[in-house]
Amino acid sequence: MQIYWIKAQAPRRVLALAKHLGLDVEYIEMDLMAGEMTRPPYAALNPNMKAPTLVDGDVVLPESSAIMAYLCIKAGSDMWPARNPAEQVDVLRWLSWNDQQWAPAVAPYYFEHIVKPTFNIGPIDRAALEGKADMFHRWATVFDAHLAGRSHVACGRLTIADFQLASMATYWKQSEMPLGGYRNIVSWIDRLLQIPAWADPWPEVSRAAE
Repeated sequence: MQIYWIKAQAPRRVLALAKHLGLDVEYIEMDLMAGEMTRPPYAALNPNMKAPTLVDGDVVLPESSAIMAYLCIKAGSDMWPARNPAEQVDVLRWLSWNDQQWAPAVAPYYFEHIVKPTFNIGPIDRAALEGKADMFHRWATVFDAHLAGRSHVACGRLTIADFQLASMATYWKQSEMPLGGYRNIVSWIDRLLQIPAWADPWPEVSRAAE
């Protein structure tokens, strides 16, 4: 099984999950800035020309949510509740909420403070963040209220929904996200960072290159 990745938030959650589940994976880091993902061999695997992509025999999967579900099925992990439809719906609810509400709210901060320095694509532009706080606070309020009295996002335990929603929010301090007043979210992130694979998801090759 192979996972193609770059050092960004969507691959981060897939890499963390594979490591957490102890799966035997060959990790292939793509050079985003050299255009490797736009070249025909990779574009044939992932027409979106993005990462991550999983290849497992005849199975070729883009999209991090689908990859995470697949990895859980391979490992027999209930982080994706394959045998429990009601729990599946609970997880899907929060995967969808992330993609439609939470990710757009946190992404501008993550892009300016994490993506730009990582890929050397220009200085941080704080003016680009002006006016973003209202949407951030709207959805942070919803999420913080949901986490009140809960240790995890869905199903009362660790699931792929936690990894999905935390993939950018984990960097809230470095990204200058206005998250400090949302104690339930901050506590949830702190708990996830106690998971070794979440705290350090990157394959060895990434650390060797830094």
